[in-house]
Amino acid sequence: MTEIEIIKLLSMILALAIAIIGHEIMHGWVAYKYGDPTAKSLGRLSVNPLVHIDPIGTILVPAVLYFSGAPFIFGWAKPVPINISTVIRNGGTNAAVAVSLAGITYNFILAAICAAIFPLFSHPESMFSAFIAFFLYQSVVINVLLGIFNLWPIPPLDGANAVRYLAQGWNLKGFTLIYDKIAPYGMLLLLAVLFTPLSSYLFQPVGWIIKWLMA
Repeated sequence: MTEIEIIKLLSMILALAIAIIGHEIMHGWVAYKYGDPTAKSLGRLSVNPLVHIDPIGTILVPAVLYFSGAPFIFGWAKPVPINISTVIRNGGTNAAVAVSLAGITYNFILAAICAAIFPLFSHPESMFSAFIAFFLYQSVVINVLLGIFNLWPIPPLDGANAVRYLAQGWNLKGFTLIYDKIAPYGMLLLLAVLFTPLSSYLFQPVGWIIKWLMA
């Protein structure tokens, strides 16, 4: 590998780690603010990446995507444990919605910050500034991708959880009943969507948002 290829790979790994680990920490942190100490008591609010690594989502999937020449990489960290009953008891279903959307909010805010800083390094004059430029660009792409992906209303994604808690708060019992019946099959449904042309339509906002942020 050339120096530039090594810099690109390292910047991509760092950007992905910060995106997915921060995403999970934010779920636990917001839950903690609503009185749920589960994640904190288990040490899962730590920024230490070792406590968040999922062998498949953090290592295998990104590696396969990278070495297969995929146009993007994404992955996930080990989910932060949350006692949603405690959150709802202390803050109601709106608190549960806030916990569900905390990671997505983090991803979009981080993407916006990195996009704002990127012009300062858009013409790198050293290997270090090139690394920063690649890192900032990859951070925008990866965080927007993760934010949009997790907004899909398909269990067990965050967007589906948020919709489920909204329906519960609005006392839409018929909807929550249907959701709870679908939820056990959510992963199969998600895989079916990912490997069909439908996914290209659902991912379209990613390109629009990245173009808007980097304009």
